[in-house]
Amino acid sequence: MWKFIVRRTALALVIIFFGAFIIYGVMRCMPTSFVESLARQRAAASSTTGGKSYQEWLTELNEAYHMNDDIVTGYFNWLGGVLKGDFGVSWKYGIPVVEKFDQVIWYSVVLNIITLILEVVICIPLGIQAARHQYSGFDYGITVFAMLCISLPTFFLATVLKYVFSVKLAWFDLYGIVGRYHEQLSASGKVWDMVQHMVLPVLTLTMLNVGGLTRYTRTNMLEVLNADYIRTARAKGLSERTVINRHAFRNTLIPLVSYMSYLVPSLFSGSMITETLYQIPGIGYISYDAMVAGDLPFTMFYAVFGLLLTQISLMLADIMYAVVDPRVRVN
Repeated sequence: MWKFIVRRTALALVIIFFGAFIIYGVMRCMPTSFVESLARQRAAASSTTGGKSYQEWLTELNEAYHMNDDIVTGYFNWLGGVLKGDFGVSWKYGIPVVEKFDQVIWYSVVLNIITLILEVVICIPLGIQAARHQYSGFDYGITVFAMLCISLPTFFLATVLKYVFSVKLAWFDLYGIVGRYHEQLSASGKVWDMVQHMVLPVLTLTMLNVGGLTRYTRTNMLEVLNADYIRTARAKGLSERTVINRHAFRNTLIPLVSYMSYLVPSLFSGSMITETLYQIPGIGYISYDAMVAGDLPFTMFYAVFGLLLTQISLMLADIMYAVVDPRVRVN
């Protein structure tokens, strides 16, 4: 196991290195340039006083932000700072990248942890019951519901939910994480205010994700239920609850662990589209603004953080295989 972990760690570092390089190159080639936008603003502000021209500001800012270096040199300069623990200062927000990250990450963590819990509680029982009653009306209903959730675009679902619950029923606010009078509320009132603002984003994320996990659970449960050892367990006279819970479900967990490992990065990397639509100031929404503005330091930190989480989650999935399947430990 230790040799496997060392090999996977080395492979993960290689993937992160080249993945970060590709992202850095893409950001440098984007038509949106933070330096050009800033030079344009300063040139316009100083035009009435006979100050520097746009080109003069551009040359000065390119030098200040180290944008005169080619992509390879710029990447290794950035990487050298990262290895020393210096992720730089966000160009858009004007504070250290790590500090800005710490301010917004917990909104995304809470949002996605609640969503993940709801997914597990809803999807696994529905998938198991659909498999147990294959081709029944309940199974067809679950399948249609799952396909509908998979097919709905995020922006369409969010728009419908906001129209129904915010515009028509006026139950929730359209945007934000807190209400207009948040600061005037008591401590418990502030918590309840934030909970109310989380309802629609959580509902959106849950509906978008339950379809895939439900169908995945159903498919794997069907494969297990048709296995020989399940028929043998039933032939021995074991109750259906024992067959499902102690034999079938345990083996269904093996592929589910692999599937759910991909959900771990979303806990900390945020749900960019959903957070942007609801203007939840989590890491997804803030990173979107940073990318649009051409904020290279923050975008690189966000991208590398996502790459790192993905590699860790995949490694944890392999380790969890050994936990749920003793045959992996033997091999």
